[in-house]
Order: sequence, then C-alpha cells, then structure tokens
Amino acid sequence: MRHLLGIETLRPDQITVLLDLADDYVRLNRSPAKHGQALAGLTQINMFFEASTRTQASFEIAGMRLGADVMSMPMQASSIKKGETLIDTALTLNAMHPDLLVVRHPHSGAVALLAEKVNCAVINAGDGRHEHPTQALLDALTIRRTKGRLHRLTVAICGDIAHSRVARSNILLLGRMESRIRLIGPPTLIPAGAADWGVEVFHDMRAGLKNADVVMMLRLQKERMDGAFIPSAREYYHRYGLDAEKLAHAAPDAIVMHPGPMNRGVEIDGTIADDINRSVIQEQVEMGVAVRMAAMDLLARNLRGRPAVVSA
Repeated sequence: MRHLLGIETLRPDQITVLLDLADDYVRLNRSPAKHGQALAGLTQINMFFEASTRTQASFEIAGMRLGADVMSMPMQASSIKKGETLIDTALTLNAMHPDLLVVRHPHSGAVALLAEKVNCAVINAGDGRHEHPTQALLDALTIRRTKGRLHRLTVAICGDIAHSRVARSNILLLGRMESRIRLIGPPTLIPAGAADWGVEVFHDMRAGLKNADVVMMLRLQKERMDGAFIPSAREYYHRYGLDAEKLAHAAPDAIVMHPGPMNRGVEIDGTIADDINRSVIQEQVEMGVAVRMAAMDLLARNLRGRPAVVSA
C-alpha cells in the first residue's frame, strides 16, 4: 500500500495482515512501555477539516507511540479559510517533506485528490459520505477479538445509512470477509439501490435484528442532512433506537457497537451502551489506536522499502 484511502481497494488477505499487526499493537498498548520505533525519524501531519475527537486523538497517540514527529494543523485557522485551495495547501505541505498525511475532509473524494498531489503516504480519516477505512478496520478487529472470526457472521447496521461513511466502509469490509449484512432504518435513511449492494434491507428493527451476532448502531448525521429525514428524535428512538426489548431479538450473545459520538436516548439506550456484557463501544476506542498504529506502520514499511508483511 502506498496510501490507505478506502476499504474498496483492499483484498481480504491485506485486511487480515493489517488486523494481525494491530493485534500485536494491542499488546504493546497494554504494556507499561507503550512505545515502538516503526515511525522513528518520520513526520506525520494531521489535517482535520471537520471536527473530530476520537479519530484525531487516536491518530495523534498512534503516531507518537510509534516514534513519529506529529503535528496537527488547526484547519479552522488555516489558509484554506483565507481562500487557499486544497491543492495549494497540499503543495505547500509537500514542500515540507512530510512522510504521512492523515486527512479528514467534508467532501467525498477530496482525500484521494490530495493524495495525487503529494509525495508521501496519505490516510483517509473520513471523507464526506464516501469512506472511513480505519473505522471499519477497528470495528473488524473488535468483532474478530470478541467473536473469534469475521466470516459468516450476521451483522446488523442500524440507523442513518444514507449519510454514513462508516456504514459504507463496514459494508465493503464485512462483505469481503463473507459476513451477512443487514441494513436497518427508515426508508428516508436507506440509500436508493441499497438492496443491490449484496445486503438485506429492513425497515422493521425487530425483524432486522433477529438472531444477529453483531448490532452496529450509527449516529444520526444531522450535519449532512439537508431536509427532514425523521419526524422527531422521540419518534426515531421509539422505532429505531436500541433498547433492551429490541436487542432481545438478536442472538443471546450479540455484541453492541457504536462508532461514536453517541446520542443517548436517540440511537441507543444508555443502559445498553454501558452494559459490560454486551457493549464493546469502549473496546472500539481502544482498537482504534492499535489499528491506526498498524496502518501507519505498514505504510512506513513501504516508504522505507521494507516488505509490508507480518511475521508468523
């Protein structure tokens, strides 16, 4: 890999290699030292054109734990706000010879465009409604560590599918690993043609959750909505918010996921979110650091001409 722009370009064996390496980094992160040297001497620049807490902090910690020089640019105060184009910003940064750019942008395709203009590795930290590859990878690692596998699971992705890059990346990844995927949500939040993606579509949550192994709730992406997609938050929670009664339709050992930030009482009941026997939401946050360490490690190996493989 020269860049990590999406799940769409990854083969199943590449996904497995990355997850295996991330498992190694989980162990490192739980050790007293918590530091490696995979990015020693390299410069990592984080460019977040959208507000982020978990993802930006996760990439910053991942880079520092691997020994990189890490800089996070305050894009709200950048030259972009003064009229500079994204391409000019990219060329300016390129002249500083960074090794890794981590980019989040509100427009689909912007990160791929930037990657064409720079001489370093680029990681997509989320672009518009397109993709969020490291979120899907951390979700996959969480599922694999909890369930012991990714193949032949039934995964229900519930909520605002239409505006979610997380949903798109998870559909691609989990489908590639032969899991059965169900999309659940009101018709206004399910993209037209979703049934042609190799998934099942449900508008009744209880039917969609029946015997599911994994229940993945999504945040309502209100900042990307340009109309009234739901009658009210109260009505949405009544029909599509995850509570104990709806979760009872899933498999008895089903796990509950959410990429965050959560809207308690809208997408998920707080008791379910905090249930240590069912919820793996905090584990997702932990796995995020390990997955981002693994992704940057593999990209750095390519930069240095080393094989991007994990030893057995």
